[in-house]
Amino acid sequence: MAVAESATAIQRNQVDLLDFIDCSGVECHNQSSGHLLADALKQGYREDEGLNLESDADEQLLIYIPFTQVVKLHSIVVKGSKEEGPKTVKLFTNREHMGFSNVNDFTPSDAAVLSLDNLKGKPIVVKYVKFQNVRSLTIFIEDNQSGSEITKVQKIASYGSILLVPS
Repeated sequence: MAVAESATAIQRNQVDLLDFIDCSGVECHNQSSGHLLADALKQGYREDEGLNLESDADEQLLIYIPFTQVVKLHSIVVKGSKEEGPKTVKLFTNREHMGFSNVNDFTPSDAAVLSLDNLKGKPIVVKYVKFQNVRSLTIFIEDNQSGSEITKVQKIASYGSILLVPS
């Protein structure tokens, strides 16, 4: 049932933006050396429930995702377990070089507290008007569901459309 709900929450004209991510520029602060962002982001890896992105020193993760072209972001999926899955997620558009020392200096473009349905794959629909001209997305995972030291993310996916630039 959750799969059907997830599929209907993504509008017909929205696509998985994975092909438009500039993989050479992707960054993740505080990831465990054995459980990298690629485990949650890359096609094939993110569908394998045995692979996870995991935090290292504490529960927080700071993820920077640049796109190869300007996109309109409609929703994101952040999957994880009900214990160690992300809880508070803040999204920032077009903010480069953010770190843990300055992430709270900026107002997020949107924020969400993830429900159990979200952790199972139900998309988080963003404030679309603030995500019309996105060159990069920064995801700040502030805490997890249980307050434990390690946050585990099984899948991160973004859905939207490509901004057509008139020639």
